[in-house]
Amino acid sequence: MSSRGSWLANANETVTALVADMAADPWGRFSPSVYETGRIVALTPSLPGHAERVGFLLREQHGDGRWGGPGDYDIVPTLSATHALLTETSRPGAHPEVARAAERGVRALADRLRLNTLLPDTVAIELMVPGLVDDINAHLERLGRPPLTSPKGTYADLLAQLRTAVSQGHPLPEKLLHSLEVVGAPAQSAPFVKPVHGRVVGCSPAATAVWLGDEAVRDERNPCVRYLRAVQEPGGGVPVAAPLALFERSWVLSTLVSAGLDVRVPRELVDGLHAAFSPEGAAGGDGLPPDVDDTATALYALALLGSPRSPESLWHYEADDHFRCFPEERTPSTSANAHVLQAIGASLGLDLPDRERYVAAAKTLTRWLGERQDADGGWHDKWHASPFYATACCATALAEYGGADGNKAVRRAVDWLLATQRKDGSWGRWNGTREETAYAVKTLLHQGVPTTEATVRAAARGAAHLLTTDGDTTHPPLWHDKDLYTPLRIVEVEIIAALYLAHTTAAVAARLTEDRVGV
Repeated sequence: MSSRGSWLANANETVTALVADMAADPWGRFSPSVYETGRIVALTPSLPGHAERVGFLLREQHGDGRWGGPGDYDIVPTLSATHALLTETSRPGAHPEVARAAERGVRALADRLRLNTLLPDTVAIELMVPGLVDDINAHLERLGRPPLTSPKGTYADLLAQLRTAVSQGHPLPEKLLHSLEVVGAPAQSAPFVKPVHGRVVGCSPAATAVWLGDEAVRDERNPCVRYLRAVQEPGGGVPVAAPLALFERSWVLSTLVSAGLDVRVPRELVDGLHAAFSPEGAAGGDGLPPDVDDTATALYALALLGSPRSPESLWHYEADDHFRCFPEERTPSTSANAHVLQAIGASLGLDLPDRERYVAAAKTLTRWLGERQDADGGWHDKWHASPFYATACCATALAEYGGADGNKAVRRAVDWLLATQRKDGSWGRWNGTREETAYAVKTLLHQGVPTTEATVRAAARGAAHLLTTDGDTTHPPLWHDKDLYTPLRIVEVEIIAALYLAHTTAAVAARLTEDRVGV
């Protein structure tokens, strides 16, 4: 068998195993979060596995005292870990290394927060940062140390109002339950909180922990405690969100099928996507409200799998010229609107009532996405740190469903990708990564993207980079939630899909040889 045939055969086996594992996994595979783990260390030290969680924080600290990053993505995890370790130092039996790590964190934060910091657009950051700064300052005051300053763009007054409202028994909007830990002590046993399936609050370990409180986590029969223990990794870290079954499954299946892989999908996965829908659409995970991004991606996946459903729920999120992720949001998402365009485009073959409305919406979305394209030809998005993700979402949707107007934007995106490829064949915002390289290769080889000698050469170099770099390398977290995280199965599938396109595009496959790929 040729090397190409061998790769394709192995890819089919890998995909079959991956889909089967995903079907059997109720939680999803996501990287551990320093922010989320730090909150649990601070809030519930009596939860089994506490020493492992503290050990995780100690191991994850950088040499300069920070956690997380790069760029300003270090602020939230460094605040959370520093507060957790300061809290731990006041408990009996704390290891001396905990105090040393906490001191390094305080010094790093004092330096970082003196700068004109521009906070990234991650989930609830405007509430988490002032809350954690205040919590750390309470420790510093006890130690006779100068306080930290809170950066601009935070809403300390709003946080105080939320805490007062909860202490008085007023409920919070459903989407704030994912970040319930920002409320602190008033959230414990809040009567308006009803754990989903009796085990998880807001699809979040930290939100679940703050609602339980430290006394309740000692009861290992409690379903919430069993949930918290189940999502913790052996190394002590917990994910920023879990379970996220619909999110993971929709993305994985739509990516595989849209790339052309022959995927054997268990019927229970298809049925599970349908079952996740309410009149307002689908939510990414247990305890999250429905949103347009997960709704659109699930609709697109079902259409590709030959089991379409009406896209009517999308209208719940319609704005004047785009679709909101939630009925109320601070900033719109380019990638979510690209996914809506895909969902609508894939549904137009159905016998849709009011079909003209969908056609008009697709034209409006095409124009809106084009207007939000950066001057250099890429896109940015609030759900991911890398422009290569947003560009892949927008360019591939426009290539398939954007018509002539969309093709103009796609050509500009291709030019940007050709200009930003690194010398080793990779792509990446800060450094070349396998994830970002996969997005670029997929975009260059997507159906409807013009094929030129330059795109073939660039795609082949990118594919060669994916083939020759270590597949077991940890994927840097680039996705936005309360902290940066990596949806591991989704990223693995993006890489497989990119390489599948490279091996099944004749001009690119011909270049995937040692003597020609660098030409």
